[in-house]
Amino acid sequence: MKNESAVFWYSLSICAVFVFWGAIAPGHLQAVSSNVTSYISEAFGWYYLLIIMLFLSFCIYLIFSRFGKIKLGKESDHPEFSLPSWFAMLFSAGMGMGLVFWTTAEPISHAFINPPTAEAGSNEAIRQSLQYSFFHWGIHAWAVYGLVALALAYFKFRKGLPGLISATLIPIFGKKHMQGLAGKLIDTLAVFATVVGVASTLGFGSAQINGGLSFLFDTPNTFGMQLLILAIATALFIFSAWSGIGKGIKYLSNINMGLGIALMILLFIVGPTLYILNMYVATLGSYITNFFDMSFRISPLNETGRTWIDNWTIFYWAWWISWAPFVGIFIARISRGRTIKEFMLGVLFVPAFVCFIFFTVFGVSALNLEQNGLAVISNYSLETTTFGVLQNYPLGGLLSLLTIVVIAIFFITSADRQHLSWYVKYKRVD
Repeated sequence: MKNESAVFWYSLSICAVFVFWGAIAPGHLQAVSSNVTSYISEAFGWYYLLIIMLFLSFCIYLIFSRFGKIKLGKESDHPEFSLPSWFAMLFSAGMGMGLVFWTTAEPISHAFINPPTAEAGSNEAIRQSLQYSFFHWGIHAWAVYGLVALALAYFKFRKGLPGLISATLIPIFGKKHMQGLAGKLIDTLAVFATVVGVASTLGFGSAQINGGLSFLFDTPNTFGMQLLILAIATALFIFSAWSGIGKGIKYLSNINMGLGIALMILLFIVGPTLYILNMYVATLGSYITNFFDMSFRISPLNETGRTWIDNWTIFYWAWWISWAPFVGIFIARISRGRTIKEFMLGVLFVPAFVCFIFFTVFGVSALNLEQNGLAVISNYSLETTTFGVLQNYPLGGLLSLLTIVVIAIFFITSADRQHLSWYVKYKRVD
């Protein structure tokens, strides 16, 4: 417990330094962060591509290997949650608000603003827009989550070790190092990366809720309003966390999955239905055909292409890695009693498949408007893009209100998962 307390205070101190830095010199912090990000992308982009593919390859190997029969827990343990509830919590844990935020904005950007390789607005750019959205939100991302969650679940529920990243490295570096300064530094880095990732996502969420309310009801779209949204969401999160994972988080995840599917089906019906179906089949084929080309694309001889990769692919890979400790603890907690094979099949493929469908329905609905001159979606801000798309279809008001509700619940469950992750770490609970 002493080791975990040290990590807590180290992490709190580092976060406090950055909060203070951002408060007194936000421009300087932004400039330094931008320079560091650019350097890491340029110097280690190749590493990100290779390590993510290594993660994915190992996950697939585990599915077909003899290790797939190993249970995450004691042999007598059984899954705590049904498959539908488990899938709903997986989906909420891994993507949440980010999916609602980017399902329209990313395809529009790839097709009409900054395409991967093709000319902006061309048919090839439109095709690539969904292809790369599938790539960034598909099984590569879930391989990162899955591997970290598997390691945490195995060592916590099978070996009885604490739910810390350092505990999963004991077989490699030894107990002495991982329970000493090296382990504390690793756990501190994991906590700090998690805080940054969660803070940015909650920022996206409050901005999108504020943007949606402003778009629909002309409410003020200000920083103060976003703070008010954060405060209300925090109050709801406290109530949900008090209810426990078996009630609050599970019920909210189930409700949100149902609302999300209802929203998607409604848009599929009122939107360009046939175009959505055709684009899904075409994009799925393109994604499979170009899978390895996208996975290893680094463009060393093309500066423009390399900049795009740094801004999108490398950014996403770093993003998923930063979220992995936080999401991994939650996925590990809800997966006790499942075999490694069942775990990997569920974590790797089911959420990715759902992401593909969401991106196709929302993304194609957005692309259709811009492509046919019905609306200039690329002119909308990031937080209002989805609402701008929905308002151009029948039942737009209803769909927009439903979207705000979905984002709000994702907002609450994200905070719930953060609370659970810290509780599992520092209270040594199951």
